[in-house]
Amino acid sequence: MTDFFDRIAAVNSVINDFVWVKIGLILLIGTGILMTCCTGFFQISHIGHWWKMTIGSLFVRDSNTTKKTDRKTISQFQALCTALAATIGTGNIAGVSAAIVIGGPGAVFWMWVAAFFGMMTNFSENVLGIYFRRRNTDGEWSGGAMYYLKDGLGKYKNCKLIGSVLATLFAIFAVLASFGIGNMGQVNKITLNLQSAFFKNVSLGQIAGIPVINLLIGVALMILGGLIIIGGLQRIAAFAERIVPFMAVLYVVGATAIFLMNIQMAGAVFASIFRFAFGVKAVAGGAAGIAISQIITQGCKRGVFSNEAGLGSSVMVHSSSNVKEPVKQGMWGIFEVFFDTFVVCTFTAVVVLSSGYIDLQTGMAVAGVNDATLVSQAFGKVFGHAGEIFVAIAMLLFAFTTVLGWSQYGSKAVEYLFGDKGVKVYKVIFVLMIISGSVMTSSLAWDISDTFNGLMMIPNLIGVVALIPLVSRITKNYVARQVKGETIDPILSYDPAIQAEVLNQED
Repeated sequence: MTDFFDRIAAVNSVINDFVWVKIGLILLIGTGILMTCCTGFFQISHIGHWWKMTIGSLFVRDSNTTKKTDRKTISQFQALCTALAATIGTGNIAGVSAAIVIGGPGAVFWMWVAAFFGMMTNFSENVLGIYFRRRNTDGEWSGGAMYYLKDGLGKYKNCKLIGSVLATLFAIFAVLASFGIGNMGQVNKITLNLQSAFFKNVSLGQIAGIPVINLLIGVALMILGGLIIIGGLQRIAAFAERIVPFMAVLYVVGATAIFLMNIQMAGAVFASIFRFAFGVKAVAGGAAGIAISQIITQGCKRGVFSNEAGLGSSVMVHSSSNVKEPVKQGMWGIFEVFFDTFVVCTFTAVVVLSSGYIDLQTGMAVAGVNDATLVSQAFGKVFGHAGEIFVAIAMLLFAFTTVLGWSQYGSKAVEYLFGDKGVKVYKVIFVLMIISGSVMTSSLAWDISDTFNGLMMIPNLIGVVALIPLVSRITKNYVARQVKGETIDPILSYDPAIQAEVLNQED
């Protein structure tokens, strides 16, 4: 078993280096910059509007944000919660601590940079997702990068084959990614943190070299996940709508308490983030420095692992919303990235950097620090064993809801490739694969997730960049109508029949 995992790790390392270091980060940040410029820095210039139309609409009586128009759709808020369920996961806890341990405090700065531009990448993905979506055989909305690659990029002159090939590749990579970022990586971190908090001194022996505790945790998660996943998007969305707001607020409150207890370190914490953002020189005593490339790579990789902007993943659930305006769902994408990275990830970073486990003078982790359980140790340092239990439960909720959200992403990709019948088979395999994450080594599960993310990201971003003129046109049309009050025809769908249908629905 060990030799098998070692061979997988060797192959994965080669692919990961090519995807992320050679082309991935340039394409990721570059696309975000392009979309930001082409939409007139929408995330800043219209900050009041998108804030009002997203989280602000939850406080408006009779708002359609939380209403469903029919049983085949989910509400805008359910779409957000399901997307956040998939994005707020181990990346917000273990991912941030891993980025800091490997890349130093400066990695947090590059998380912010990636997220700032990622807001408009996610916005653009959702705009395209709503614009190119269509009804499946069950009457549900289906959307995603595979559709705007095939029907958007594919409509350009001599690009039909390219669009179809990239759409198929994206769908394949999305299925693979669902087993990595959406399954193995999440379950692995759940297992490690549950062991640390509840089973530190418990040993039930091993089976084929695998701890029995790991197997039992995996089986329990598999059963619970199966009960929800097999029920489809409606059940997943209903679960996410109840759990995601609760878990996010609870975690932020806990992290805020630690920040206030260590308020005297606030200046040093944020100073270290900016001071080390552009590299750490070797310090006295022979300690190795952290290269700027490593800092940027870790910050951006863990950032996209957390908020998924650029992957084209969350658009698959956003497209199931009852909304009719592509830009309106795009604005939920902006809020999704903002909340995930600038709120949740930042609070995690503050907890880690104020814990004493990171030397703020050198940017290095102290000896013996394990990035997988670093946040748990930081909470434990302040609240004792109760803090470790709190993080274990937070990790369980964060990661488990991510598994649920990604099962939907994978289902939509399989639906594109094999039709509705393939979805049933996929769900069974996905549920059974949950056990693999509980027995796999932490680093391998994380590295495989990174690779699948990158492979999924490349065709998606090619499609987004190719369709910049369309995103710009749809955005300008929305701003002219909804912000400036001009009377012009809306741009809602690539299909005239769908355009007519959604014009008649309540929004």
